Amino acid sequence: MRNRLPGLVSRDGERKVRVMRGLELTLRQTALALVGLLFLFALPDIARLSPAIQLSVLHQGVVFGLAAVGLNLLVRHTQLVSFGHAAFFGTGAYTTALLAAKWNVTEFALLLIASMLLATLMAMLIGYLSLRHTGLYFSLLTLAFGQLLYALVQGQAFFGSSDGIPVRPGPNMRPDIFGLALPPDAYEVLVYYLTVILVVVSLLVMWRLINSPFGAALDAIGQDRTRAQFIGIPVRRYVWLAFVVSAVYGGMAGALYAMVQQHVRPGPVLYFLRSGDILFMAILGGYQTLLGPLVGGIVLVLLQDMGRDLTNYFDALTGLVLLALVFGFPQGIVGSLKKGGRVRNAASSFKDDPAVIGSWLSSFTESLVTAASRSVQNVKVLVFGVK
Repeated sequence: MRNRLPGLVSRDGERKVRVMRGLELTLRQTALALVGLLFLFALPDIARLSPAIQLSVLHQGVVFGLAAVGLNLLVRHTQLVSFGHAAFFGTGAYTTALLAAKWNVTEFALLLIASMLLATLMAMLIGYLSLRHTGLYFSLLTLAFGQLLYALVQGQAFFGSSDGIPVRPGPNMRPDIFGLALPPDAYEVLVYYLTVILVVVSLLVMWRLINSPFGAALDAIGQDRTRAQFIGIPVRRYVWLAFVVSAVYGGMAGALYAMVQQHVRPGPVLYFLRSGDILFMAILGGYQTLLGPLVGGIVLVLLQDMGRDLTNYFDALTGLVLLALVFGFPQGIVGSLKKGGRVRNAASSFKDDPAVIGSWLSSFTESLVTAASRSVQNVKVLVFGVK
């Protein structure tokens, strides 16, 4: 029987590390993965070095990145854009809050599992009603369902209305982790470590999914839905399953968010702008990659938090930085850094000929002038009706 256990293997004269069946990394990729994991696990210690670094903010970035990984399954493989994924994030968060506040459920694992199950049920219903349409109509339907859920929660005292619900069950005033009632500092760190473990497992599951026959079918559907239907792929059923899987990730992220923040309000978890944030995280990090959405979530949350500390106009500052990132990394942060990406190609060109920087500056200036000219022309059309 062929050995499929983790370990070193040789492929075409190159040594690789088998992580799991079908997933083999080069030694360089393995080293980068280990460095990334060590960095994530070292964040609680790094956060203690400076009061400017808050573990809760970094934790939020990882949690929202997990939600973006789920949404990316739809965007990358089926070419469908959901503007209502905050519905599943909020479902996970409110399920955790309601179970903790109304029924005094204290166990971390039970709260997490219940949140994922309810998010799954919500996605099954919304997906069944929305996936009869594609393109813009699908996006608008998901937005409508998300806003409907937001309005329902905002207007009902059972859900705490706009004030929200605290997540402080039991005499310890916080969820128990595997039956242990922990003090605040230990609870914060242990929940963070559990989140990192869940994220790593979720990434491996997502990798396995997108590299399976099911993932190949989703790619075929995204490329040409009609052709996929003609070759026998049950298009609506497969897209519905992908929609549900993406919602499970959102529900898990919402539950973790609730247990980190220990208070849930409708604005931060259900409002349609949260759906926009999750979508933008996937694009910012690189929606054509597996790790991109996670990186995008961490970067966007950190930018928003640092902007609030620097200026009252933090939204404008964040917007400017994000514009620079988008123009500098058109394939997303991770997509532009990987082999064949814009940054790697530019670094290679600069290494071969440092004088190439002059042509880059010239091209950048021309792009700015063209964009400014186009903006002036658009203003003339809008204000004066002059083309």
